[in-house]
Amino acid sequence: MFSTIRRRLFKLLLWFAAASVLLVILFRWIPTPGSMVMVERKIESWIDGKPIDIERDWVSWDELPDDLKIAVIAAEDQKFAEHWGFDIPAIRKALAHNERGGSIRGASTLSQQVAKNLFLWSGRNWVRKGLEVWFTGLIELFWPKHRILEVYLNSVEWGNGVFGAEAAARQHFGVPAERLSRQQAALLAAVLPNPRQWSPTRPGSYVARRAGWIRRQMNQLGGSQYLQQL
Repeated sequence: MFSTIRRRLFKLLLWFAAASVLLVILFRWIPTPGSMVMVERKIESWIDGKPIDIERDWVSWDELPDDLKIAVIAAEDQKFAEHWGFDIPAIRKALAHNERGGSIRGASTLSQQVAKNLFLWSGRNWVRKGLEVWFTGLIELFWPKHRILEVYLNSVEWGNGVFGAEAAARQHFGVPAERLSRQQAALLAAVLPNPRQWSPTRPGSYVARRAGWIRRQMNQLGGSQYLQQL
């Protein structure tokens, strides 16, 4: 009986591996239709009795403004062009910080965030983290860096029911994504750690300071020239 169970589990793992590889390869060229975070938000809204409409419009790499690309990298993952999906020094620092207690600090790269948002559920258990490692590795293997950033900018959450740069630009600033100013891009990047509570149009003192820091980091990274590394 146990050998039968092991064989079935092994076959199940093989099917899962093959299906996940195929899915990641397809999304290398096909716009992602949505994300697991969108599904979670929709289910949460039904449970709470407050249905929401998911706003999200895919825009291509060329239509996304360079300022927003650089702002997000400056805010979330300044070693994006260098690492292979995981920022090991940042992970070690986060683990050391968390062992000391207090607020939990994360060290997720943009690649890890894409893997988590697209394919996985929220939470911090070891099963989900293991799957995050798996999908992050696949994404880094099959997608170029600019594709990872393109998918991130089209799927990241920027408010209740607001996903992706195009919906965020129109919802918060009344303009298409390609017309975002440098300051607006920095404000959108500044609220990413807590997009459902912080507002890019009504920034508190912390968000305003963070946006200023992001603009300075954008300059230090080299602005649009940084994107040539991707």
